[in-house]
Amino acid sequence: MRMICIKAILDKIEYAKFSGNENTQISEFIQFNPENSSPDKLMWVNTKNLQKISYLTVGTIICSSDIDNKNPLLNLIIVDNPRNYFRMVVEHFFISKGKPIIQKTAIIDNNCCIGKNVSIGHHTVIEKNTSIGCDTQIGHNTVILEGSIIGNNVVIGSNTTIGGTGFGYDKDLDGRYSLIPHIGNVVIEDNVEIGNNTAIDRGVLGSTLIRRNAKIDNLVHIAHGVEIGENTLIIANSMISGSTIIGNNVWIAPSVSVIENIKINNGAFIGIGSVIVKNIKENARVFGNPAKSTK
Repeated sequence: MRMICIKAILDKIEYAKFSGNENTQISEFIQFNPENSSPDKLMWVNTKNLQKISYLTVGTIICSSDIDNKNPLLNLIIVDNPRNYFRMVVEHFFISKGKPIIQKTAIIDNNCCIGKNVSIGHHTVIEKNTSIGCDTQIGHNTVILEGSIIGNNVVIGSNTTIGGTGFGYDKDLDGRYSLIPHIGNVVIEDNVEIGNNTAIDRGVLGSTLIRRNAKIDNLVHIAHGVEIGENTLIIANSMISGSTIIGNNVWIAPSVSVIENIKINNGAFIGIGSVIVKNIKENARVFGNPAKSTK
């Protein structure tokens, strides 16, 4: 069992205040449990559970300055944002980062540019003229189609398709639907994360663009020619129709549907299950079908 000294955590990650024994050895990070009886367990607690700390007798807690506890057997790491501190501790001390590997079963065209420290999962396909930056991770059974451009430190899950042809049809002279050729591509900038079973279509002529630090959940569909701004989150089962422009720092909740050629401006919040049929103003909060503003 790996043991981590609290002092090592405090030396690595900045905190506001500490009380207790910094030489305590930590064996495990566990979900907050008021009945914990092991002194070697590390937990974090949010504001709504602060009162339950009084039931604890031993352990180490990451918490906010709102705590009121005088138990000398508890170690308290007091920070401004306990959840974010929890994330950093887990990343630095509790996740084993294996050596990047490109699996032998992956199929990669010779006319691709792959950066350093890239991981590519089993049975993933990378088509020609694709560029993948450094430190990027791609899961199993994922398909990256021709001409896609993927930046550095990108995470793409399993069973995801990047650069497929969009659902763009037009009626011919006989009244039958014919597919409009899609000869654009997908561009994914640095630090983007894309979940499992997600589809991002290529542009008809230009690019479908996912900007820096955007996070896209599982089971999301992004159609041709969409632009997603920096630091925007799109959550499970959402569908973004073609040529939609989404600004920076937008939150799109689960199961949202967005009609084509819509603009959602910076800082907007789209509530769960909403249907967007018109432009959304900056920092607006909208809910419903059709979505309407709310205070």
